[in-house]
Amino acid sequence: MPDPVSVTLQQLQQGLDGTTLTQAFGPDSLGIIIVKDLPAKFHQLRLQVLKSISVLATLPKERLDKLQCEESTWLTGWSCGKEVLASTGEPDFNKGSYYVNCAFHRDPRLEGPTPELCDKFQDYKSYTSPNIWPPTDVEGLENFEKDTKELCNLIIEVGQSIAINCDKFMGHQGVYQLDFLERIVKNSTCTKARLLHYFPSDSKDKSSDDDWCGEHVDHSCITGLTSALFLDESKGLLHDLEKSPDPQAGLYIRDRHNNVHQVKIPSDCLAFQTGSALEEVSQGNFKAVPHYVRGTSVSHISRNTLAVFCQPDLDEMVNDKENFAQFATRVIKGNH
Repeated sequence: MPDPVSVTLQQLQQGLDGTTLTQAFGPDSLGIIIVKDLPAKFHQLRLQVLKSISVLATLPKERLDKLQCEESTWLTGWSCGKEVLASTGEPDFNKGSYYVNCAFHRDPRLEGPTPELCDKFQDYKSYTSPNIWPPTDVEGLENFEKDTKELCNLIIEVGQSIAINCDKFMGHQGVYQLDFLERIVKNSTCTKARLLHYFPSDSKDKSSDDDWCGEHVDHSCITGLTSALFLDESKGLLHDLEKSPDPQAGLYIRDRHNNVHQVKIPSDCLAFQTGSALEEVSQGNFKAVPHYVRGTSVSHISRNTLAVFCQPDLDEMVNDKENFAQFATRVIKGNH
């Protein structure tokens, strides 16, 4: 079973050679790269943010209801049971999500796309709705906004180094202009972060391998991922574990040859995988990564993680016929 390509942040910033990039994202790859030796603040930020998701997900219903945004198709703030399971067509209550627009990476004053972009795309509330932040009067959420923004900014900055390398690789092949992906990752006001809380299941009867999150591809250009934090809620809401108590639980990727591989991201690393918008832009030279999350049969175990979807602004063309707004809407409609 092949391991995902792993590089240091310094190697990434100095520039990867074509062989390494091909091994990471090429036709025989897993479509994912792991980045290690991150800034020292990453470890504590990851722990703080991922633990806080459990606090958020277990707020009383009346408080969670105030954090929902129906007009955004539940892609801003809290969402649970709004997506459907591909296997059954039933609402997905296996996980809860908290969506954050990352426009603050471009401008700290922004909580959503620029006013000009919002005016231009008034019917695209999934992306133009401003952020909703949870209350600060709850223990464990006092610094949630600050910590989440800082962690997302760090992930996007590493993602920018990924983008520079992808641009160099694609530029040599004449597929698109040299700085296309770097510009998107650096300047987009439509990049989304998704904090995920997979609820514990006491059932030991697993109906499918992808019972925590069904197989799908992201519609981003690239997606930055933290490693998952597993918690034993029988010992307290914030009792995190060194590793998953079930070695079969976690992230699985389907490679370019239809083989499935479990991918384990070390806790002190980030991973980046390719999405369908990049597949469109690169004319298929980069392929989106089909992946799913397998739950655990161990009782009382929850799983928290963070994904940052680096994606274009709504007016950016991703193919000959669709801008990102049209492309993303088509994908979202298939999930809800």
